[in-house]
Amino acid sequence: MSIRIGIYGYGNLGRGVESAIRQNPDLELCAVFTRRAPETLKIKTEGVPVYHVDKAPELVNDIDVMILCGGSATDLPVQTPALVKYFNVVDSFDTHARIPEHFANVDESAKESGKVGIISCGWDPGMFSLNRLYASAILPQGKDYTFWGKGVSQGHSDAIRRIEGVLDAKQYTIPVDSALEAVRSGTNPELSTREKHIRECFVVAEEGADKARIENEIKTMPNYFADYDTTVHFITLEELKRDHGGIPHGGFVIRSGKTGFDSENSHIIEYSLKLDSNPEFTASVIVAYARAAYRLNKEGASGCKTVFDIAPAYLSMSTPEELRAKLL
Repeated sequence: MSIRIGIYGYGNLGRGVESAIRQNPDLELCAVFTRRAPETLKIKTEGVPVYHVDKAPELVNDIDVMILCGGSATDLPVQTPALVKYFNVVDSFDTHARIPEHFANVDESAKESGKVGIISCGWDPGMFSLNRLYASAILPQGKDYTFWGKGVSQGHSDAIRRIEGVLDAKQYTIPVDSALEAVRSGTNPELSTREKHIRECFVVAEEGADKARIENEIKTMPNYFADYDTTVHFITLEELKRDHGGIPHGGFVIRSGKTGFDSENSHIIEYSLKLDSNPEFTASVIVAYARAAYRLNKEGASGCKTVFDIAPAYLSMSTPEELRAKLL
């Protein structure tokens, strides 16, 4: 039997989830939920109904896992605890500083309902988080370094778009090359947040908007821009569409560590991603964890989980026997 999936929110990430479901034959898209008028939304999968988000609780018996595709700034902190009261859920909450708070809120609701809520799935947090854990466990004497970009951050771009007077925006995270090379050299440099990355924003302001206020709100936004050297460019909507239409991203997780009785041997562990489409890759991670949410709940698990709590085999379509034969 296929795992029945609902998509809650149909922006870039929601479309990515829809395409990822097509590549996973054990999953079935059953419904899409939108804040827009449902009749105005055209999705790619024929025969799948589109509902207003208010209808979601009415379909509690028709969906095994609801994949939440809202933004981390204002959507997911409300939506995930609310919807896990009805469904197993997976989200991509990526405001790192607020993950403990988000976990606690989702965990309380999920334990009350007996559902599983998996939060912060994607590539960071998500795949990068796992690689930081594995590397630090293997090389306990060492340092972790994470570099993001160059690429478009969906969460940061969304945060800019929530500012009053902003019509649209794209934000690029860019590693500082000298910092990256210093880490790869194995010298274990001490690097501040500001020394590792810069942030570059391309913003379309509404006509008559106070651009100085918008720029100040961006540069002082906690958890997003306040700790970085940030450049803001105001451009036209036509320029944004022409020059910044794609959503690439990527980055590196590096662990520099030492082994030996006198710590005489140095080692570098590096995991990297180069992504043509940030939302489509993030969606692919989320879809794998939707499978895990379903399996865990079938086994009687409930409460909030992160990528740290879930064995890799729960993500795969393959049986344990196939995994041992092919991948181990």
